[in-house]
Amino acid sequence: MGQPTPARTARTDRDWWRSAVIYQVYVRSFADGDGDGTGDLAGVRARLPYLAELGVDALWFNPWYLSPMKDGGYDVADYRAVDPAFGTLAEAEKLISEARELGIRTIVDIVPNHVSDQHPWFRAALAAGPGSPERELFHFRPGRGADGELPPNDWPSQFVGSTEPVWTRLPDGDWYLHLFTPEQPDLNWAHPAVRQEHEDILGFWFERGVAGVRIDSAALLAKDPELPDLATRPEPHPFVDRDELHDIYRSWRAVADAYDGVFVGEVWLPDPERFARYLRPDELHTAFNFSFLSCPWDAGRLRAAIDSTLAEHAPVGAPATWVLCNHDVTRTVTRYGREDTGFDFATKAFGTPTDLALGARRARAAALLSLALPGAVYLYQGEELGLPEAEIPVDRIQDPMYFRSHGVDPGRDGCRVPLPWVADAPYAGFGSREEPWLPQPADWTSYAVDRQQQNAYSMLSLYRKAIATRPVFGDGPLAWLPAPEGVLAFSRAQGVICVVNLAAVPSELPAHSRLLLGSGPLDDAGRLPQDTAAWLLA
Repeated sequence: MGQPTPARTARTDRDWWRSAVIYQVYVRSFADGDGDGTGDLAGVRARLPYLAELGVDALWFNPWYLSPMKDGGYDVADYRAVDPAFGTLAEAEKLISEARELGIRTIVDIVPNHVSDQHPWFRAALAAGPGSPERELFHFRPGRGADGELPPNDWPSQFVGSTEPVWTRLPDGDWYLHLFTPEQPDLNWAHPAVRQEHEDILGFWFERGVAGVRIDSAALLAKDPELPDLATRPEPHPFVDRDELHDIYRSWRAVADAYDGVFVGEVWLPDPERFARYLRPDELHTAFNFSFLSCPWDAGRLRAAIDSTLAEHAPVGAPATWVLCNHDVTRTVTRYGREDTGFDFATKAFGTPTDLALGARRARAAALLSLALPGAVYLYQGEELGLPEAEIPVDRIQDPMYFRSHGVDPGRDGCRVPLPWVADAPYAGFGSREEPWLPQPADWTSYAVDRQQQNAYSMLSLYRKAIATRPVFGDGPLAWLPAPEGVLAFSRAQGVICVVNLAAVPSELPAHSRLLLGSGPLDDAGRLPQDTAAWLLA
């Protein structure tokens, strides 16, 4: 398997984010410090040594703000308060500080497209009535039809598979827009108060020591002021990737630059040129790479996804980001163990057959592939444990995607099940007193951290070795090497090579002086088996 190089020291330069390993923390499911069944900041603080030993450079936290939790915290009622289920603002400040002492930076999540229906602004808008200034902060409109009984337009829900309307009618006759759930009213970004409020929120968290901000649904904020039907006004799109967004993000960039802060945007766009506009030097620093995340386990398609990603970023000088899974996506071990190894929200279904052993072998190889690529890597919690997607009993599902699809989409709860820490402890060490908010599968203890720490060949051990070894690749570009069909091989700086065999037969390794790390053992002839990756020193 090879031996790792010594663990990295914390990055201190301003460009740390260009090649960072960033760990995504879904607080509700990470660790339960007070035993009430819900993960919290106390649990994260207690596990900071684990994260430091893993070797990550930063933590990205999904929303920890005050929220009714109608959409997993993405329905925010107060951006300046931590939800009591997670802790307090003072505890968040301690977490940011304690992580930084360990060389780990903090990135928080901002959800600018919408707020909770419990947000003070929306409650004031409901109370003020039609035509009021309070309603101008949102998108309130009269309905169509003889009595205003029809929604103002034909826009579709942003929950794939949902047939529910994006407009809700109030008793006073007005309708309000919500691209997601009715509990998440969309803000009107043409209103100066909305822009000023969010710039103030950015400053609030930068003042508390965060290093960066992840922007949820970053391409959806701006809306065509006429709110036209999509069927009659397809171009430019009335609410996706509108040109007005770039002025918003230039203003945000000025706030971030005052604190040496960084942005990562959630930008799902098929047009590479349009995507790259968000990464110009005066806008966002980075954006998530969804083409790589959704790509099937296929050598040709993976290479094409890597090439297109690097090509998209090159004109604006921004680093690529690589991610295999997140809090919305089927876990890698499960996805790679299925006949269809890609990811598409529209194809999610209950009861999909899965070969977990095959998926785990491919996930190990994919870990080395992603960590060898130039740019930053995002690691979703539990991926380093090789957790599969959990099957959630129907009566325990909480995700609104399931309900708004009328039970067709199994939802995202399966990748959000609380982590297993200690095999022999109650609830696998996630918490001590109450059952976790989502049920853990019966075999969850087999993935527990304490067991994997004792196994040099576990998924956790592989990730620790890979993150520690990763600096040998340096900051140089990627150069593809000749390789048999079905094999990916490329070099980076300092003569380090990554080889991934997706072919059905073992592959000879390129000439090298040393095996640095492998996702699995070589065969008896020293060849790289199918679904295995290796890092080599030339």
